Amino acid sequence: MKTTNTGSARYEGLGKDGKGHVSTQSGALSDQPYGFQTRFEDKPGTNPEELIAAAHASCFTMALSFKLAEAGHEDGSVETEAKVTLEKDDDGFKVTRSALSTKAKVPGLDQSKFEDLAADAKANCPISKLLDAEITLETSFEG
Repeated sequence: MKTTNTGSARYEGLGKDGKGHVSTQSGALSDQPYGFQTRFEDKPGTNPEELIAAAHASCFTMALSFKLAEAGHEDGSVETEAKVTLEKDDDGFKVTRSALSTKAKVPGLDQSKFEDLAADAKANCPISKLLDAEITLETSFEG
């Protein structure tokens, strides 16, 4: 199976004074504002790191859900937050870390097995594979 999805961005004006808009193929995002102010000054709108965090959290959560189902579990819930860190380096900026924090409720599953499945999902979700950054995982589990 192979899928291709698209996102688009436009930026009017240059540098700090520019204003951008980002959209997704599905329409989930349509001309959402982004720019220097939304990235570094907490102005309303989105930014690339926030979008990466949402992508990583959703990818990991879905991967873990499938791992749990493959292990024979039919009921439960998984919730994940990703915190993506952008840091200045010699060449400008770099995403250096994505910290995943997940909570799950899966009846009949023990903590050790959950942690094994979560580690596997972290290592193998496509967004984890894409990122050239440290990826950490913190788990909270209720069986």
